[in-house]
Amino acid sequence: MKELEVRIVELKPMRVASIRAISETPEHDAGKKMRSWAEPRGLLRDIESHPVFGFNNPDPSPDRKEYGYAFWIRIGPDIRPEGEIQVKQFSGGLYAVTTCDVKGEPAKNIPETWHRLAEWVKSSKYKSGKHQWLEKAHDPDASDEELVLDLYYPIEK
Repeated sequence: MKELEVRIVELKPMRVASIRAISETPEHDAGKKMRSWAEPRGLLRDIESHPVFGFNNPDPSPDRKEYGYAFWIRIGPDIRPEGEIQVKQFSGGLYAVTTCDVKGEPAKNIPETWHRLAEWVKSSKYKSGKHQWLEKAHDPDASDEELVLDLYYPIEK
């Protein structure tokens, strides 16, 4: 197994639109909801200005098939909550970030890479932070077979 490459990133505070789904495929379901809301507003044309982050909410567990997933997309002050879209203020924070090449096996590769990143943090000069864990796709339109994620593990000095 190749050595984990980790970089330290500070996310600045940002205002986000948030959408969540709870199902057996919440990443796909929340993604469809987010896309149908964000595309007509032109937010997905510039993912540098409007990055999209996701996270489990609530986490999967062995005793149930359904779990939740939420997406956040950075927005400006002119966007208001509507329907299922909530507007939140994310306070930002310091992160240890690594890249996860999913290669069609999200149920194996994502948890394995999160575990390796957690082990890296334990052996580093940082400690675990309390802010939100995040995932960010390199290409929000990628299929599971092409998906590459950056995993953002919250840290503190």
